[in-house]
Amino acid sequence: MAASTSIVPVAVTAAVAPVLSINSDFSDLREIKKQLLLIAGLTRERGLLHSSKWSAELAFSLPALPLAELQPPPPITEEDAQDMDAYTLAKAYFDVKEYDRAAHFLHGCNSKKAYFLYMYSRYLSGEKKKDDETVDSLGPLEKGQVKNEALRELRVELSKKHQARELDGFGLYLYGVVLRKLDLVKEAIDVFVEATHVLPLHWGAWLELCNLITDKEMLKFLSLPDTWMKEFFLAHIYTELQLIEEALQKYQNLIDVGFSKSSYIVSQIAVAYHNIRDIDKALSIFNELRKQDPYRIENMDTFSNLLYVRSMKSELSYLAHNLCEIDKYRVETCCVIGNYYSLRSQHEKAALYFQRALKLNPRYLGAWTLMGHEYMEMKNTSAAIQAYRHAIEVNKRDYRAWYGLGQTYEILKMPFYCLYYYRRAHQLRPNDSRMLVALGECYEKLNQLVEAKKCYWRAYAVGDVEKMALVKLAKLHEQLTESEQAAQCYIKYIQDIYSCGEIVEHLEESTAFRYLAQYYFKCKLWDEASTCAQKCCAFNDTREEGKALLRQILQLRNQGETPTTEFLLGVQMFTVRNRGEKRGK
Repeated sequence: MAASTSIVPVAVTAAVAPVLSINSDFSDLREIKKQLLLIAGLTRERGLLHSSKWSAELAFSLPALPLAELQPPPPITEEDAQDMDAYTLAKAYFDVKEYDRAAHFLHGCNSKKAYFLYMYSRYLSGEKKKDDETVDSLGPLEKGQVKNEALRELRVELSKKHQARELDGFGLYLYGVVLRKLDLVKEAIDVFVEATHVLPLHWGAWLELCNLITDKEMLKFLSLPDTWMKEFFLAHIYTELQLIEEALQKYQNLIDVGFSKSSYIVSQIAVAYHNIRDIDKALSIFNELRKQDPYRIENMDTFSNLLYVRSMKSELSYLAHNLCEIDKYRVETCCVIGNYYSLRSQHEKAALYFQRALKLNPRYLGAWTLMGHEYMEMKNTSAAIQAYRHAIEVNKRDYRAWYGLGQTYEILKMPFYCLYYYRRAHQLRPNDSRMLVALGECYEKLNQLVEAKKCYWRAYAVGDVEKMALVKLAKLHEQLTESEQAAQCYIKYIQDIYSCGEIVEHLEESTAFRYLAQYYFKCKLWDEASTCAQKCCAFNDTREEGKALLRQILQLRNQGETPTTEFLLGVQMFTVRNRGEKRGK
């Protein structure tokens, strides 16, 4: 075990955001709790409320500290004392979102804390004006039409401070945010990495860095500080990169070392299961989370997505009413209500609530994507495309938006466009059969049949959630007059249906039995042909063909026809098990 190192002693000034020396492991949870309480206070003083809340929630999940171990706040320096009046007034204005006013009274302050709040107020003022302009137009705007006019000035000023090594951990964080907003991604990554070294406890810097990492290879080349905070970051980035097994392992490790009561970790595990479409597990965890933290609103929009997929109307209605009572003006609440109306097929009302969510926060990813879905339902493809594009602008890793764009261009019969977007969705979700099936259909329309075959087979290999890949592959073989391969695909399809044990209606089942009946008939395999023809009689669309085939088989049998060996399949023949089974209605 590495020896635990303590946080900066009281002698460290509050003027300079402290370089917190923190543990490389979880050997001393009391020390970790002290560190979390300290950073919660430092971030709160600077208006970084989400980071402060994250730290406070994590600290709450650890055992309480005795009075003797509680640390006093860092002492006030001469610079802090000189700026105290201006900082106190400006912070009051900042808290009520009067950012320009706060910046005005902080101009000329020298302390690190006041300087950060001055620059941060200017940044947020520009973001607020940009958001207001975006909301006024709603339709989404093409990227670059609305800009934060303060960014370039902030970059120049922060760059000078950075070169002079005058930025503390919080200043580096803000500089990284400005660079990211200006699409200077490489520079932003370097600055965020530096910020995590200078101030490892600031969750906001880790989170911003997470948003810029596109794949696991990129992650390997980052020189990150060896601290316990890195474990939370890795768990989060693995979830974002759809590396769910690795993410779940990380979260389980964090639970094992002492964070079992953390609602943040529980919610992240639920989101991870949602991402791999393990709906039952995700629902179970979300229900437990609701009991543990009944007034929680974060991630409840994800919970509502699961309820929507399962068509759980009453549960979704209860969730929507409950969140309305807690806070009707939260973006998550609006998204939950939107999902409720969507489930009731009231798509215009659903779109209205997603728009409300975007007025509250124009950068809220889920609302843009869900609004795109609603516009698709209303056949408003132009608005759907704009909504999905805006979602991608917010987060390029949102596979749902890429997939939605592919579907929209498919409706517009523009296969080259939809191929591009489906490819992007597939890159983000390489083991999602829906993306592969969509890609296969696209290749098929472009007459790239070899590529289409590969996609359908891969979709089947990774676990075809919609049970359609084999049917599409079979039809492709049919089209190419590859009868033996088509038959094999239909055999696998039927076997999969009857082996999964689900009593569900499969629309293509009759198609499979019809083809197999005809195939076996051509091969003069009367028993198999007869069995499949009898199955055809159970479906309205193939009943008459099945009866006609049975009559032909009977007639040929009476004439003494026998099978010919050259047509026998080289694979195990399909035999229908449980011939007297009952089909679900």
